[in-house]
Parts: sequence; C-alpha cells; structure tokens
Amino acid sequence: MSDNQLRVVWIYPDLLSTYGDQGNVLVVERRARQRGLDVARLDVRSDQPIPTSGDIYLIGGGEDRPQRLAAERLRRDGHLYQAVQNGAIVFAVCAGYQILGHEFVNDLGQREPGLGLLDVTTTRGEGERCVGDVLADIDPRLGLPSLTGFENHQGITHLGPTARPLARVQIGKGNGTGDGTEGAYNDTVFGTYMHGPVLARNPLIADLLLKLALDVNALPPTDDRWYEALRSERIASAQQPA
Repeated sequence: MSDNQLRVVWIYPDLLSTYGDQGNVLVVERRARQRGLDVARLDVRSDQPIPTSGDIYLIGGGEDRPQRLAAERLRRDGHLYQAVQNGAIVFAVCAGYQILGHEFVNDLGQREPGLGLLDVTTTRGEGERCVGDVLADIDPRLGLPSLTGFENHQGITHLGPTARPLARVQIGKGNGTGDGTEGAYNDTVFGTYMHGPVLARNPLIADLLLKLALDVNALPPTDDRWYEALRSERIASAQQPA
C-alpha cells in the first residue's frame, strides 16, 4: 500500500463488465472497509491511462470485440505490466483472464497478443460452449475452500509451465482442456473463468487479494453470514442432477 491507503483499480468498465463482474470490485472494496481500511477506488475507462500506483487491479469479462479493443489498449498503455512489476495484485475474469495470457483468438478469428502476465494461451473450442455452474477445489497452497461460480465461454485455455491451476473442477469444464483445471495464477496475478460475481460467491478469495496487497498473513474477522448463505445455495444448486 502507498500513503496508508489501499488503491483498488477497476479496469475498463465500459468494455469489460458484461456479466456483472463489477460486483468483484464492490466486494473487495466492502471487505476492506469492514476491516477499517482506507480505500480509494478508481474506475478507469478505456480512453484513460491505467495508473501504476494501484494495489489491486480487477478486470471483468466481455464480448469478443470489446475484448480485442481492451487488449489493444492495454498493450499500448503498458501501465498494467508496470504495476505488476511494482508488486500490484491482479484478478481477472473470463475475457480479462484471456487477455492476461500470451494470446487468444479475437472476434476476427485471428490470434490476438495478450499481456503475457500469465503463462497461458487461449484457443477457440470447436464443440459446445462451456456453460453452467462450476464447483472446484482451489489449489491447496492457497488455503481456501471450494470455488463456486458460473462459466460461459468458448475459449480453451492451456497453461504453460510457470502457471499454476487456480482450481481443479468437480463439476463444470473450467479451462476447457479436459484436464480438470480451472483458471491460473502465479504469485500476484490470478485469472478465472468464473462469473457469479465470483468474489461474492467466494469472499475468501477477495480476502486473499487483500492479504497479498497488505503483505499480512491474516485479516480481522468480519460478518460472512450473507456470503455463506449465497455460497451454500449455489453449491447445492451445482450439485443437483442435471
């Protein structure tokens, strides 16, 4: 953190906020404030430069053309890469997840360069879309409970040697490769296909982002009854026979 203020940056809400993923920044902001933290939230539109002084950056999902425009502008801007070099935390969903990788297939059917912040590459699947509720076991090294979310994507994301799977699916398709992986992460950059919004369904992931940004091992407890009710309802729904 800088100046004793947690700086949370929501990237390109005008392009990448199709599936309610803006809820993720609301959850991070609220859970920080519940711990008495001074939070500055900045929503950065696609015609504005990305600040390099943020602590946590969040990116949402979007349609194919807005995804291409977002990738072009983020590459041209270059500041998100610099922020990560400065130690910032990044959490991205679906289209945002693909943008963080080396490349993805854009709306023109062409290979579009990503930012290379995650060692992943995304191709376009030829079969049915990956759609539906997901239940997955998060990498034990992160010490978090099961991941619940909703996926809706055609992309197939392949992990390279320096990317760890965020989770292993019990129910759902995840990265779509058939190997059971869902999402990817390295030390400070996280990507997932999960909507929901995913941090409302999995508030302890939001707390993980806060702990990484604050460089602490624990946070003061907070009232999680609403979140746990939502988690329980969505997990039960995912476990219902199709």
